Formats: sequence, C-alpha cells, structure tokens
Amino acid sequence: MPRTFVIIWSSQLLSIITSSITGFVLGVWVFQQTGSATQFVTITLCAILPEVLFAPLVGSLADRWDRRKLMMGADLGAALTTGALALLLATGGLQVWHIYVVTAVGAVFGTAQMAAYHSMMPLLVPQEQLGRANGMMQVADAVRIASPLLAGTLLVGVGLTGVVVIDLAAFLISRVVLHLVPLSRAVTRPGEGRPPEPWLRDLAFGLSYLRTRQGLFWLVALLAAYNLFFGIAGVLVQPLILSFGSAAVLGVLMAAGGGGIFAGGLLMSAWGGPKRRVRGMLAFMAAGGVLLAAHSLSPSPWLIAVVAPVFLFTLPFVQGTGITVIQLKTAPNELGRVLSAVRMVTQAATVLTYLAAGPLADRVFEPMLAPGGALADSVGALIGTGPGRGIAFIFLLAGAGLLVLAPLAYLQPRLRRVETELPDIEEPSDAALSRS
Repeated sequence: MPRTFVIIWSSQLLSIITSSITGFVLGVWVFQQTGSATQFVTITLCAILPEVLFAPLVGSLADRWDRRKLMMGADLGAALTTGALALLLATGGLQVWHIYVVTAVGAVFGTAQMAAYHSMMPLLVPQEQLGRANGMMQVADAVRIASPLLAGTLLVGVGLTGVVVIDLAAFLISRVVLHLVPLSRAVTRPGEGRPPEPWLRDLAFGLSYLRTRQGLFWLVALLAAYNLFFGIAGVLVQPLILSFGSAAVLGVLMAAGGGGIFAGGLLMSAWGGPKRRVRGMLAFMAAGGVLLAAHSLSPSPWLIAVVAPVFLFTLPFVQGTGITVIQLKTAPNELGRVLSAVRMVTQAATVLTYLAAGPLADRVFEPMLAPGGALADSVGALIGTGPGRGIAFIFLLAGAGLLVLAPLAYLQPRLRRVETELPDIEEPSDAALSRS
C-alpha cells in the first residue's frame, strides 16, 4: 500500500477514534442529565442529518477546491468546535442544547472532510489496490462500534474534559500531517483548468450522474436498501442486549461486534475483495441476512457474542466493495460530487431507520410479542415472548429482508453487468507521481 495513503489514513483513523469516543461520552452525559432516551437519540440525528443536508455542497467544494486545503480547513473547524466544548466544560457552563449544536456543526465539518478524503483515494492508491484501501477505511466502523468500551476506560482515567482535550489534540495532529505529507496538484486539484459548472447545476450533478448510469444508480439503491435493514438493527441492538443483559455485558458485546468489523476490514485490506465485485457483494449481503435473523433466536448473550461479530464481519465486503465500484467508474474531478450524492442517499435511509426504529419497537412489535400479544402464539413460539422479543422479531424481519434483497438485486441486469458495461476510468499517469 502506498506510504502517502497509509500516513493520511493513520492520522484520520486516530481522529475518528477520539471523535467516536467523545460522541459516545457526550451521549452518556446527556442521558445522565436528562434521563431521556429521545434526547439521547437526538444527538445521533444531529450527527447524521448534516451528512444528508450538506452532502451536495461539500461534494461540489471537493471538486472545485484544493482537497488537501479542504480537509485541513475541516479539521481546523472541527478542532475549534471541540475547543468551544472544552471551554464550556472548563467553565461549568455546558448545557444539553450545546451538545446538539456542537454535534451538528462538527458533523458538517466531518462531512466536508470525508468528501475530500474519499475523492482523493483513487489518486493515492493504484486501481488494483483500491479494494484493499476501502477495506482499511472500513476499520473506522469497527472503532465506532467499539467506542463504548474505549470510552468507559478513558472516562475513568481522564474524565469528560480529558476525553475532549484528547479529541482536540487528534484534530490538530491530523491537520499537521495533512500539511506535511507530499501531495501533487494532480491529487488535490484533478479538475484544475476546467471551467466549473454553475452552482445550482453543480449541486445536482452527483444525482444526475447516477441517473444517466443505470448500473451505478441501481448499485446506490442497493446500498440504500442495505442501510435500511442494517440500520434498523444497528439502532436497536443495544436495547436488544439490555433486555436480557447488564450494561457491562453490553460493553463487552459491542466491543466484540467492533472486532468483527475490524477483522473483516483487515481481511479486505489484505485480499482486496472478490474479483466479481457485485456478485461477491450480494453473496456477503445474503450471508449477513442469515446472521442478522439469527440474533432473534434466543435472549442469550452467548448467541449475540457469536452472530453479531460474524454478521459485522460481512459489512466491509458489502459497503467497501460497493464504494470501490463507484470509484472505479467515476472520473477523479467528478468523484467528490458523485460520492457525496451516494452518501446523501444512503444516509437518508439511515435517518429513516433512526426515526422508525423506536416507534416500531415500542408501539408495534413489543406489544405483539408480549405474553398474550397478537403474535405470542405464532412467532412467539419460535423466538419467545416478553421484554425484547419484539425487537428480536425486527431483527428476524430485517435479516429476511436482506436475504430476499440479494437475489432480487441480482435479477436486475444493469446492476449485474455494471462492471462490464461501464468501463473503469483510465488511471491518470500524473497521480502515480504522488505515490511513495
């Protein structure tokens, strides 16, 4: 793997680790202050909604501006936001609404940073190693899932203020690394010299690009559908575990799940993913469906300890492979806008799951799987009744959804043939000069 990419990846991973820990710790602080699960979930929505709302704008900026400077500016903005949080903590003035604002503003900067970062990747890494690079990128998801265990350790050692200060230091380190690492203008400004599109047309460019390339359009639709099923399980896994286990058990199982993604990311970074990418992606999706459904079989920590890490092991091969195909089929000077459109669509699906998961669990399926409920004698005979069994049924439905989605997607000829019908973008020769 090229040294330049590894250096940037390492510094960004450090920043993601500390930001994930900070986000979890702030959520705990809000819950302790308010006792409200709704306010706790609101923090997550504040972190995701800016990705949906601002994705077209930051994608356009990533294709118009110097990508290194955009990443550095985003890191600086995130550092200033975190610094304001540290100041509020130090003066004892921190309130719940401050957390919402800090989370949302930080998410805007994070969206800009990721748009520039992902659009530079194909120019930092040879095309034959792009799947491996995307496997490394998936390691960040392992960190996010394992953050509760890491956060608990740090919270005991340095406290909330210490966690925020460490996060601030990581942003500054990332900015220094980006300033020092050698990058050619072919990497940071691939579209230099070409007149930019008018702003309004530019903002809609990513979606227009996907609409005119039906294979990629169906691929993005598949990733969005995957996020719907995966997301609803992801947001409910903690309540599922807490329905039969303690907070300590939850921390251990979340760390185990993070280990599953970490292992999948490592394997993909070594292997590069399947040669026939779409077929391999669908195979991992179907396997994930079986494993997701298996979460429902019994209210047992030992069951979750096995099926959750193995399910999450499949995640890098689905998401990383899908992004690799899009990167290979998109010109470098258009990639920021296209990937931002992909992010907007897929994260919008995630937002829907966050909005729907709680009501579906509390008002529909939990009552149905309560003793004497509407499904107690049918589905309840298979997965049991009582607290948490309605959530387990949602896992069963989500797993079945993925298991059906994979073969249905394969029946779509444009998706099935996207790798052959759309040629890979010719690798710019200048980009190779930046790799060392």
